[in-house]
Amino acid sequence: MFAAQPQPLFKSNTSASPAPRLLAAAVAGARRNYRALRTQKPGFSTRVTGIRSIRAAISSGDKNVETATPPATKDSNGSLRSSAGGIDVRAVITIKKKIKETLTDKFEDQFESFINGIGQGIIIQLISEEIDPVTKSGKSVESSVRGWLPKPSVHSYIVEYAANFTVPSGFGCPGAVLITNLHGKEFYLMQIVIHGFSEGPIFFPANSWIHSRKDNPESRIIFRNQAYLPSKTPAGLKDLRREDLLSTRGNGKGERKSFDRIYDYAPYNDLGSPDKDVDLARPVLAGEERPYPRRCRTGRPPTMSDPYSESRLEKPHTLYVPRDETFEEIKQATFSAGRLKALFHNLIPMLAATLSSSDISFNCFSEIDKLYNDGILLKNEGEKDILESLLLPMLMKKVVSVGERLLKYDIPAIISRDRFLWLRDNEFARQTLAGVNPVNIEVLKEFPILSKLDSALYGPPESSITKELIERELNGMSVEEAIENKRLFILDYHDMLLPFIKKISSLPGRKAYASRTVFFYSQTGILRPLAIELSLPPTPSSPQNKHLYTHGQDATTHWIWKLAKAHVCSNDVGVHQLVNHWLRTHACMEPYIIASHRQLSSMHPIYKLLHPHMRYTLELNALSRQGLVNGGGIIEACFSLGKYGMDLSSAAYKSTWRFDMEALPADLLRRGMAVEDPSMPCGVRLVIEDYPYAADGLLVWSAIKEWVEAYVSHFYSEPKTVTSDVELQAWWSEIKNKGHYDKRNEPWWPKLDTKEDLSGILTTMIWVASGQHAAINFGQYPFGGYVPNRPALMRKLIPQEDDPEYEKFLLNPQYTFLSSLATQLQATKVMAIQNTLSTHSPDEEYLGQVHQLHSHWINDLEILNLFKKFSSKLEEVEEIIHGRNKDIRLKNRNGAGVPPYELLLPSSGPGVTGRGIPNSISI
Repeated sequence: MFAAQPQPLFKSNTSASPAPRLLAAAVAGARRNYRALRTQKPGFSTRVTGIRSIRAAISSGDKNVETATPPATKDSNGSLRSSAGGIDVRAVITIKKKIKETLTDKFEDQFESFINGIGQGIIIQLISEEIDPVTKSGKSVESSVRGWLPKPSVHSYIVEYAANFTVPSGFGCPGAVLITNLHGKEFYLMQIVIHGFSEGPIFFPANSWIHSRKDNPESRIIFRNQAYLPSKTPAGLKDLRREDLLSTRGNGKGERKSFDRIYDYAPYNDLGSPDKDVDLARPVLAGEERPYPRRCRTGRPPTMSDPYSESRLEKPHTLYVPRDETFEEIKQATFSAGRLKALFHNLIPMLAATLSSSDISFNCFSEIDKLYNDGILLKNEGEKDILESLLLPMLMKKVVSVGERLLKYDIPAIISRDRFLWLRDNEFARQTLAGVNPVNIEVLKEFPILSKLDSALYGPPESSITKELIERELNGMSVEEAIENKRLFILDYHDMLLPFIKKISSLPGRKAYASRTVFFYSQTGILRPLAIELSLPPTPSSPQNKHLYTHGQDATTHWIWKLAKAHVCSNDVGVHQLVNHWLRTHACMEPYIIASHRQLSSMHPIYKLLHPHMRYTLELNALSRQGLVNGGGIIEACFSLGKYGMDLSSAAYKSTWRFDMEALPADLLRRGMAVEDPSMPCGVRLVIEDYPYAADGLLVWSAIKEWVEAYVSHFYSEPKTVTSDVELQAWWSEIKNKGHYDKRNEPWWPKLDTKEDLSGILTTMIWVASGQHAAINFGQYPFGGYVPNRPALMRKLIPQEDDPEYEKFLLNPQYTFLSSLATQLQATKVMAIQNTLSTHSPDEEYLGQVHQLHSHWINDLEILNLFKKFSSKLEEVEEIIHGRNKDIRLKNRNGAGVPPYELLLPSSGPGVTGRGIPNSISI
């Protein structure tokens, strides 16, 4: 055996620095610590025995480590064989350091490199796929990482070490690596590559933090990139497969530590801060009354005032997520996640400090324009570097004056081509099909329009929108004909919102209605609004408390119609943010991720398929619970629903969420926006052909479905392989019975008996994490960055003729409109959060792409070829979408001043681009 010689860490100029003397002392201490640690067998678990019974012929822990290496020869299989009858192999270990290092970091790195170089930092053990007949466990050889590779890495922050083994000739193919970190702190392992076996290089992708032995005595298990169903697991790896899964589940007790990689479930009981302020107490979202998906358990203690609520960690402390779910440094240090944290910790307080003394309405539209043209001077008290690096391009670098910075917003796409586009009725309607929330419009199936709410509480069920009113706008067509020909559509938030309206309107600076909007789709392909109904809870004097509005020709009716549309848009913003965005993508995806780590081995083919679609979601959700959807958070402060937002989200989960309806074709059929058509690629035909979200979404859905079906068929080619897959069945059972516990008894959960069942489930999950989230997230600033287009809240009801405010409205309708919207402080907060949430990180991984660092994710040529086909399909999708955006017949994505629909274009660069489908919910 041989080892690469360590390179000198310091020059021999002892007068230059005391570092060598400090290092020598540290090394002596490390040797003592190492010897102490070596007296404990660094096995991965006490529950698996015998795994370490076969030791390497030459190992760093053996006395003959310094003996000369015998001459090596090739065996009949081409492997390098030593004269002693073993095979010399080398493990190359790739570790990622910090990209930006402090002086202390650099010194610690040099010290750790030295310790690794002398073989006292990392122990590595190869486990064969073949079983040892004596120990009944996988054959095993051990060595220490020792020395550096002479060839430097392309990136300075990526380093490579070598460990050398001599394995017995009958060792077999290694299928796992046990790695023990003897350092005092964790390190980030990218991969291990074993050279010297006849199979060629064997890859063990990790991309994982390896905990220090002082934090956790168990070694980490890293499997090779070969996918195995449980029943086909090589005998030598079966115990390890089970053991690795057990290590991710924990025991459901105690508070989680930052180095843990334990996945478990807990209810949403950490949104409130009752110990801090009784007004910040929030109900637990779980159970029959307030059902909700489960989140990742942290194990923090309960609050003192409410034993059912979990105590909170306030900023800047971070909530627990399993260690490998945390943001990587480039994500942390640049746009998306870093900006989100900077937003919570720095920008929002600065906005409050700057505008709190004048938290007033916009007086004229030119004051809104100034946010893009002139910007806001912010008082910059500390954290200058953080703000400048994380909030560009919003935050201008130049110092306007001492202690000030200029916050300047980009011009949103909705007004970048035509600043008056948002005013038009056809644009108001177009955004229900091609905006940031195109998932609530439905075909009107029956008339009259009836509520399903309890009439004793909420008044008569009949809508005030009459047949006569509708037919005045139908150019001779009857309502019955329009319904039969699927020409009438509705955006109906009446039943969802009316139970909350009284509570919302009791909040300071909040006024809201429950809304219904009816649209007509003309022969020329234009969707236009016909009528808006705004409802309030019934009162003794007004049991039918409904207000009906239509567009008119006179100035007064025109302005009132504009206010009615603003209330509809405000409702749409709230439902979009808390139901379609947060609940249906972020919150509902979290249980799938937790169950995947708990029940699917990392060598399971379905885990490998899902893994790219789980990236960053848990930490992002934890960060959102800390500053976005929590009591007193940004959503409560700046959106119409206020403190009742998560109650509405829970009510929507209870009444409308179904896993089987999250599939795009099923959702379109449920809303009547498509009809079944077996001749179409996805089995559905759109009722409105020019429905950009649906038309482009079906292309993406079809590509995902084709890829998933081919992938599943490859691994589940034999009958009953799905039902006999114990990990897969446990995974699906846990999603239903633990992750979505409050919905566990619903009859609509899909069965998991066949490969077709599995393909449908996986396609839905991947669609939700990728295409669906992209469609409703990355347009938030392009559409909502101009406050009048999508007001996050309304502060006034529409003035009626007998109101004192009516005369003021007649004298200055512009001021009435603008003073009904969010204040300047609220608006700038919302714009900041929408800008951040719409931003792609430079390290984003997009659908159909594999990062070069993850190129060895699976050792299966057929699967890799299928993935290339999937990637090519998405490139075709992109070309089709570009072609559609140039088609003058498609008026919802083409025309004077109309922005093209690009939210489902698969690729994107960094920043606020209004396009791009990341693999996962990563912002």
